[in-house]
Amino acid sequence: MSNQIKLTEEMFQPAVHNFEAAEKISRPSISYWADVWRRLKTNKLAMFGLITIVLLLIMAIIGPHLNGFTYYEQDFAKKNLRPNAEHWFGTDSAGRDLFTRAWYGARISLFIGFMAALIDFVVGVVYGGISAIRSGRTDNVMMRIAEILYAIPYLLVVILVMIAMKRGIWPIIIAMTITGWIPMARLVRGQVLQLKEMEYVHAATAMGAKMSWILRKHMIPNTLGPILVNITLTVPTAIFAEATLSYLGLGVQPPQASWGTLVNDALGSIHIGNFYQLLIPSILISLTMLAFNVFGDGLRDALDPRLRN
Repeated sequence: MSNQIKLTEEMFQPAVHNFEAAEKISRPSISYWADVWRRLKTNKLAMFGLITIVLLLIMAIIGPHLNGFTYYEQDFAKKNLRPNAEHWFGTDSAGRDLFTRAWYGARISLFIGFMAALIDFVVGVVYGGISAIRSGRTDNVMMRIAEILYAIPYLLVVILVMIAMKRGIWPIIIAMTITGWIPMARLVRGQVLQLKEMEYVHAATAMGAKMSWILRKHMIPNTLGPILVNITLTVPTAIFAEATLSYLGLGVQPPQASWGTLVNDALGSIHIGNFYQLLIPSILISLTMLAFNVFGDGLRDALDPRLRN
């Protein structure tokens, strides 16, 4: 037939097996944390939360120094001024600049939130890890103690501690962490109990590794995902708890300021129409809680290996 293609020797080439090309990895290897960051960057809501947290931290550092006022300086001739070119957030009932006090309050509120989360992390990981590793009677006794402490109303414990101690930043942190570490301990205990049954733990045990080494090298790193997510949710909870205490008059004392004290101070000016004094700290508290929560949700998804592409 005229439409048939004539085959010639030039059309054929011998197959060559290239061992180097066969061993070559077509996709570059990527570490676990690099992959977590790659997936986190694709989550726009989580990145919004992370950027917001970073901006809040930066403003907490430099904000009180931007307009030349101090957080304690009083000027009754300028009290209850609305936001203007000189006082960007206005002034309070004592004539103090609200912009400076709002960002100075951010220092205290964020410091309390991060310190409470750090203490909960350390105590919870150690307590929950020991409870799960020891198991048996030790685990039973330790968890019953934790359940008894957790059964006491949280706000009642905090108020009693604040009444018994001299008011200040560290008494607030201590009061919030007396029982605040228990959810972290229960989370770590559950994760470690699950990991104890994994094959690599049995293999390490059979090779003579001590359980403390296995806990430090294998179990705790494998529980970092849930732990980090729990920390990101603990920080806004502590900030809100501090704001509640300050609102009740049990927080930091004047002339120091936190977002809770700003809310408390603003209540006396609502009846004369100064809603901005209440609105500014309320927005900052709400924005901070939103940022940490959306960042925590995005971090949880990024740390989940089942969602890896």
